[in-house]
Amino acid sequence: MAKTLVAYFSAGGVTKRTAEKLAEAAGADLFEIIPEVPYTAADLDWRDKSSRTTVEMQDKNSRPAFIKNELNPSEYDLIFLGYPVWWYTAPHIINSFLEAYDFSGKKIVLFATSGGSAFGKVTDDLKVSVPESTQIIEGALLNGNPSVEALKKFVSEF
Repeated sequence: MAKTLVAYFSAGGVTKRTAEKLAEAAGADLFEIIPEVPYTAADLDWRDKSSRTTVEMQDKNSRPAFIKNELNPSEYDLIFLGYPVWWYTAPHIINSFLEAYDFSGKKIVLFATSGGSAFGKVTDDLKVSVPESTQIIEGALLNGNPSVEALKKFVSEF
């Protein structure tokens, strides 16, 4: 039987709420990507050129550490991967996550939350972190506290 996973990183709780509802809608397991060093409000200040997130996002090779909990991607056929949009792409902790596990041959559908940014070039930015056999699909921006019913429709597209 096909199994689905919803993996997500959330800095402020918005993506977490969406991921929890998405997991409910998909009947999926849930996996939180937790940074080893939590992000503070000062770290998340995108207007500050010296803030942690600004510095990380300016360095394409930045790979913030996360708590590597037990996860076996081979158990899943479909993976929804969520994050807040930072600088028109995924936070680099998403690359860290993708590089830490073997996603060979998996279908990964991206979802994001954003205060105003679009997906940008995220699929290209993330493809460098997975084997060629991994399919990364731009899913959708899931803003505005979507309902479980709306998320069931989103899930059914994949």
